[in-house]
Amino acid sequence: MEETSSPLLLRISKVISDFFNPLTSLIIFFIYMSVREYSLKESLLYFVPVLLMIIVPVVIWLIWNVKTGRYTNMDVSNRVQRKTLYIFIAACVVTYLIFNYVRNGYIDLVMLFILILLFTLQISNFFIKSSMHTAFNIFVAALFFTLDWKMGLIWLGIAILVGITRVILKRHTVKEVFMGAGIAFMVSFLYLYCNIQFQH
Repeated sequence: MEETSSPLLLRISKVISDFFNPLTSLIIFFIYMSVREYSLKESLLYFVPVLLMIIVPVVIWLIWNVKTGRYTNMDVSNRVQRKTLYIFIAACVVTYLIFNYVRNGYIDLVMLFILILLFTLQISNFFIKSSMHTAFNIFVAALFFTLDWKMGLIWLGIAILVGITRVILKRHTVKEVFMGAGIAFMVSFLYLYCNIQFQH
């Protein structure tokens, strides 16, 4: 007999899953990093281009595709539908990377590894619908680790919780969540290694 989750558990899982979506988690990290590392002017110079070139276009793209019926929902749960989402996000990130390099003369390491994570998830998507929610939250935990190990641990706990909610909500199987987590741990390890190397 199939076990069904209680309505309360489903509601709590939906709130957690919806709130800690990849975009929100990244925004929280960027705000935390800005407050901790930069002045208000430096924060705006960094965050406004990210907002205008990546976050706003991706949100508009998602809303437009859901309204026109190209995507089933804002999570883009359908594996086939995800292909265009990955391509669009990657195009936005590449545009930002080029802009940042031309303006500042360096490659934004965080955005470069977000692009690598997206590319790896896209390859995985041909075989299995890896959990993007889980993958991005694990990567955000790695980003937090570079600033504050306590925040990194807290966010890793959030990532695990998000992975569990994806299964409860039947948006992913356990295998898909583990695949997303595995990809994210691999990319996060490379990011942390590069981050340490560039600091020395």
